[in-house]
Amino acid sequence: MRSTEIMVPCPWFPEAVKLLKENPGLDVGIHLVLTSEWNNYKWRPLTHCPSLVDKDGYFYPMIWQRVDFPKGTALHDASWKIEEIEKELRAQIEMAKKYLPGASHADCHMGCTSCSSQIDEVVKKLVKEYNVNINPQDYGVNYAGLWEKNDTTSDQRIKAAIEKLKQLKPGKYLFVEHPGLDTPEMRAIWHTGYFNVAADRDAVTKVFTSREVMDIIKQRGIKLISYADLKQFGPK
Repeated sequence: MRSTEIMVPCPWFPEAVKLLKENPGLDVGIHLVLTSEWNNYKWRPLTHCPSLVDKDGYFYPMIWQRVDFPKGTALHDASWKIEEIEKELRAQIEMAKKYLPGASHADCHMGCTSCSSQIDEVVKKLVKEYNVNINPQDYGVNYAGLWEKNDTTSDQRIKAAIEKLKQLKPGKYLFVEHPGLDTPEMRAIWHTGYFNVAADRDAVTKVFTSREVMDIIKQRGIKLISYADLKQFGPK
């Protein structure tokens, strides 16, 4: 892992800041938040933005309505106001930059820019204004997966990752995942339709820390880079 992203409204933001300051070589981005998807673990906006929250004051769970969620749980279908979205996202960026002034980039949790072209334009404006506008696509980066959806165990994923890395052609690639640990705390985090969060994310960590995977990376001469490192290449 060479880049990670922080979600400012979440309860453990101060702990994340502490960990990042203890690991100054790790590139960090701002993961802009307009949703709070987990059933038992929620977060609220930093600002007063009543058009962006449910009856309990939490962000809506999803950007788009899911068939397995109750009606009225998607931001897309709410009467959101673009000025409140801009105010909230601005506050998140400023809070992140206050504690992590070296934050290199920003993007959106759960693809929130897909909700509306208005939101997309606001995000583009803000990331440019705060100089956190590293868009991988501008640098010729291809999005890549190291395993398939049915590769669920750590052994399956390690094997799949090794094969993908063996076949990788020259170029720049971005692999996005969610490493975690299979602990009681992580097992308490889930939402309808995604119950195996702890085991799923623990398997990611086992790939990230696999000696076999690292050996293939070294053998193939693959260079691990961060979002911030992209700037040395220049836009495509």
